[in-house]
Amino acid sequence: MSVLPDSITALIAVLGKLPGVGPRSAERIALHLVQTDPATVKQLAETILSAREKIKFCEICGALTEQSPCSICADARRESSLVCVVERAVDILSIEKSGAYRGKFHVLGGRISPLDGVEPEDLRIAELEKRLRHEPIREVVIALATDVEGDATSHYLAKRLARQGLKISRIAYGLPAGSGLEYADELTLSRALEGRREMH
Repeated sequence: MSVLPDSITALIAVLGKLPGVGPRSAERIALHLVQTDPATVKQLAETILSAREKIKFCEICGALTEQSPCSICADARRESSLVCVVERAVDILSIEKSGAYRGKFHVLGGRISPLDGVEPEDLRIAELEKRLRHEPIREVVIALATDVEGDATSHYLAKRLARQGLKISRIAYGLPAGSGLEYADELTLSRALEGRREMH
């Protein structure tokens, strides 16, 4: 029998559904919230609701945005001939943080996974093909995970999108910066070797 009131138990259960929040973290956050100044809790709740209402997907690339087209699609300084294909909208944030990419993006909305009932027509592949017809895209960079579904989706895209004058590449996967070979698994090492580049 729980010593916590039902309302706190319910709050812990809801917080525990958030990504990266385990049972202990959910309990700590819930206990903090119920002891916090009501105005602060109200502001948090209103901010969450406001963000959920304002945020939508960009009609062109599928990124999270308040206005469509998003700031990346609308930026004339971005390289319009280069499009990076990612699985989820949040993947754009990871690539943008690297500061190494100045092209545009396209969010697939998932990966091909017949076991989970996800087929190619469930993804935003037709939208990408439409962009290839109407935008001056010369290279598609596939940036999907290296698991079975990611590999299968990447190969499927490479075949389906293949056309004259279009380069299709895939980001190299390798060793994380600052780590030694002894910590790398066989797949990571093989990806690192396959993605090797000439040194100048």
